[in-house]
Amino acid sequence: MAKLVIVESPAKAKTIGKYLGDGYEVTASMGHIRDLPASQMGIDVEHDYTPQYISIKGKEKLIKELKAAAKKADEVFLATDPDREGEAISWHLANILGLPLDAPDRVTFGEITKKGVQEGMAHPRVIDTNLFNAQQARRVLDRLVGYKLSPFLWRKVRRGLSAGRVQSVAVRLIVDREKEIEAFQPEEYWNLDALLSPPGSSRKFTARLTSTAAGKKLTVKNGEQAEAIRTSLEGQDYTVTSLEKGTRKKVPAPPFITSTLQQEASRRLGFTAARTMRAAQTLYEGVEVAGHGMMGLITYMRTDSLRVSDEAVAGAKAYIGERWGQDYVCAYKRTYKTKSATAAQDAHEAIRPSVPSLTPDEVDKSITGDTAKLYRLIWSRFIASQMSDCLQDTVSVGITAGDYLFRASGYVVTFDGFTALYEEATDEKEKKETALPPLEKDQVLKLRELKSEQKFTQPPARYTEASLIRALEENGIGRPSTYAPTISTVIDRGYVERDQKKLKPTLLGRTINELMMEQFPDIVDVGFSAEMERNLDKVESGQADWRKTVDVFYKGFEQSLEQAEKNMEGKKVKVPDEESDEICEKCGRRMVIKTGRYGKFLACPGFPECQNTKRLVKDTGGRCPKCGGRMLQRRSAKGRVYYGCEGYPQCDFMTWDEPVPDTCEKCGATLFKKGGKFYCAKEGCGFEKQVRKGENHE
Repeated sequence: MAKLVIVESPAKAKTIGKYLGDGYEVTASMGHIRDLPASQMGIDVEHDYTPQYISIKGKEKLIKELKAAAKKADEVFLATDPDREGEAISWHLANILGLPLDAPDRVTFGEITKKGVQEGMAHPRVIDTNLFNAQQARRVLDRLVGYKLSPFLWRKVRRGLSAGRVQSVAVRLIVDREKEIEAFQPEEYWNLDALLSPPGSSRKFTARLTSTAAGKKLTVKNGEQAEAIRTSLEGQDYTVTSLEKGTRKKVPAPPFITSTLQQEASRRLGFTAARTMRAAQTLYEGVEVAGHGMMGLITYMRTDSLRVSDEAVAGAKAYIGERWGQDYVCAYKRTYKTKSATAAQDAHEAIRPSVPSLTPDEVDKSITGDTAKLYRLIWSRFIASQMSDCLQDTVSVGITAGDYLFRASGYVVTFDGFTALYEEATDEKEKKETALPPLEKDQVLKLRELKSEQKFTQPPARYTEASLIRALEENGIGRPSTYAPTISTVIDRGYVERDQKKLKPTLLGRTINELMMEQFPDIVDVGFSAEMERNLDKVESGQADWRKTVDVFYKGFEQSLEQAEKNMEGKKVKVPDEESDEICEKCGRRMVIKTGRYGKFLACPGFPECQNTKRLVKDTGGRCPKCGGRMLQRRSAKGRVYYGCEGYPQCDFMTWDEPVPDTCEKCGATLFKKGGKFYCAKEGCGFEKQVRKGENHE
């Protein structure tokens, strides 16, 4: 054997092996081969925080095989992922295989295509010790926090709890948002809309009351005020007093980075961050594509960078010109500025298709499911980023009636540009604009209807995975590789739960957050955590020593821990029980929701006198189409949500489809949602209707 190349996964090994051909053996380390011990802290605090790495349990045979292969090889190349974690795996491999750390045996692949692999192999380098030390510092910091804080929480709250740097800040953000929602006091206001049309025209448009005729902003606060305005407008002419026409450009969103990919996949596809990264990893490492064989379909997916290679831009523009025509090709090179607090992975490109001309339709012949959906999203976003702007003619009109001014705005697309392919989804509801009929200044319009509608100001929305990732990124908390595991961890620990795709703190999460705020304010402080990330970036760039960085943090943390022990001496924090609507049939008490080894369940608060427990089910508000009983949300043995009648086993109706608040227009029964339609499940009815845009009943 001439040359050995070690990567992380078998899929990656298979793809790279195809491009390297004879003379190379490509094998996988299956991720990390060494780590800190699982059963103890493994950090020698007294000796400069020296980590005590050991081989990961179960990998002894693999390590033996890697050593044997390395011994036989003329050259060994370490080709793990191009980030801190990948650098750490290579560093450990070099140490365990006896490879010199100053040897140029480290290769990285921005994309796993023939060109990408050949380019990577042509530019070997030494292991980047600074990059490894940044990973090592993060690992040591997280271990120190976890192994020092967790026992404190066990003693003061209950066993099995944990705390971490990034997860604690994430929980605080979610708890703070919940407190904002609870403290929110809705304020009443009224919208007054005039439905108007030009004289002699049947085209109608809506204008909204915004101010007095003198230009003073007006907020209608109650029904009496609304009615008074309606009365004063009776018989008044609605005259166009201002008419402004213009043009505007709408530019495409930049290609994806890790955080924006996770956000858009959440909004468009309903993917969790973890699900997105699993699919992206597969696309990067390689899949079998008809006519191309094994190949990586996207560039590396853990990146903060918006940079795109000139070659990729040229490939995208060539495809755009061929597919839509030269008018759709952006005439200049687009450059995008990152919005994240830091850009630690700027050595990479943005996430893009490795071969821009390889369309989703062609790829769909070979892959399905999550990978196919995600590839289409990544491909569309990247191609659109190299397309021309969308051009619009805009019009803004002011309409005076009596003492009041109404406004309407609209636009007409004169050139669709990138929107022919893709537009970014958003969490916020966009202001509605529609095309207006031709209007002229001083024109008197015909009033078709004057509508008043009561409204109330709304509290801030709970975080979704997408909006939480955006908040973490904007505040400089965590890094591309940490967003998905952070969210998974806070949910798995029971600190946060999903409520119809929104993230809601549990009573346990609120209790832990309150304790952390009191005793360890730095750990849950957004600014402090962001500064810690910047310090790790300094380690990566060689501007700071990793041991000193850890030491500065640990000394302050140790003092907080000692003080917390004194403050909490002899005290224990009780997590409040969450009351349910279920009444204990044995003693009549209102049952509470407990969390056990297998998840949540209902228990009688009268324990130990009353030891009644039962499964926790959620009332959906829907009714069974067979017997009229309540439709309850349940979970299968594998954790999948389904919906069944409360009368089981006497009534055996169940479905995977979610009941919705709408009722059947034919028979009045509960409707169920499946795909893009609502349907009635009552035998013999057959009613169904399409789901309108925005009608998701979440």
